[in-house]
Amino acid sequence: MDSLSLFCTGALIAGGLYWFVCVLGPAEQKGKRAADLSGGSISAEKVQDNYDQYWSFFRRPKEIETAEKVPDFVDTFYNLVTDIYEWGWGQSFHFSPSIPGKSHRDATRLHEEHAVDLIEAKPGHKILDVGCGVGGPMRAVAAHSRANVVGITINEYQVNRARQHNKKAGLDSLCEVVCGNFLQMPFSDETFDGAYSIEATCHAPKLEEVYAEIFRVLKPGALYVSYEWVTTEKYVAENPEHVEVIQGIERGDALPGLRSYADITAAARKVGFEVVKELDLAKPPALPWWDRLKMGRIAYWRNHIVVTVLAALGIAPKGTVDVHEMLFKTADFLTRGGDTGIFSPMHMILCRKPKVNKNDDA
Repeated sequence: MDSLSLFCTGALIAGGLYWFVCVLGPAEQKGKRAADLSGGSISAEKVQDNYDQYWSFFRRPKEIETAEKVPDFVDTFYNLVTDIYEWGWGQSFHFSPSIPGKSHRDATRLHEEHAVDLIEAKPGHKILDVGCGVGGPMRAVAAHSRANVVGITINEYQVNRARQHNKKAGLDSLCEVVCGNFLQMPFSDETFDGAYSIEATCHAPKLEEVYAEIFRVLKPGALYVSYEWVTTEKYVAENPEHVEVIQGIERGDALPGLRSYADITAAARKVGFEVVKELDLAKPPALPWWDRLKMGRIAYWRNHIVVTVLAALGIAPKGTVDVHEMLFKTADFLTRGGDTGIFSPMHMILCRKPKVNKNDDA
């Protein structure tokens, strides 16, 4: 092969790599470029060790159920996956029902706006985002309602990412992000005019514990809505295939254990909430939320090649390939959960904190 041919071949390879790494999935749309993939707050040389440590939790299931170990477990998970989520999925780490004629991005925004409409947020209200991630929902909620939104996430890296996104979107005056554990929130009693959580409280070892904290920080009469991850009435615990799917979802999403749809209302009422409405937003006439995962299979293999190349070149940390592969396998379990109807990521419950009875204060 002559020098010109070698030059052309090299230029083609370099151009292709540039396209995949620097052009594909620009930060304005997806929040992260492939060349910027990292392990969050974990130093690059420790990403592989932390991935191995994360996976070891599932060889000791009793530790996953121990409340004091769950925060570190979840924090490690989000250090490992946050950049990959942003690059491959976007800034909103959740699902939404497909809407005919709407892009995934628009469907996601409408799903988030629905949550804030349910809690009747208004300009000047102070609203709590429980488990805010990098703040995709927070920004949609603030832009839609003009309420002041305070998000809390246990992951410090996500706090920094969310603040950057808020400033870039021109919403930093409405959006505030706090690093903390939503089981022990650093807020005073009766601080917020409303609250929401979108596929976040599934990380709590006991649902009533996070619900109790939300109840505490809400003002009397305030509304709270949550989109919960649950097993549905179609789930059969004696069915090995069902068990395999649910355990696969738990392992790939840092869950101490998925709850049944029947447990949600009981947990809310146990801490004092009035249940206003309960509805599985994934059920018909809603279109399949997991279609996005099915359509993303080609993108996965394309992205996996990019991640593998970047890791081989030392641009992406060692261990990134394992994390990406784990997420792909998890997507398969989520798809199977949707196809069989045994799992829903958007079991909606709307609650109200009772108003103070003046007669009781007399």
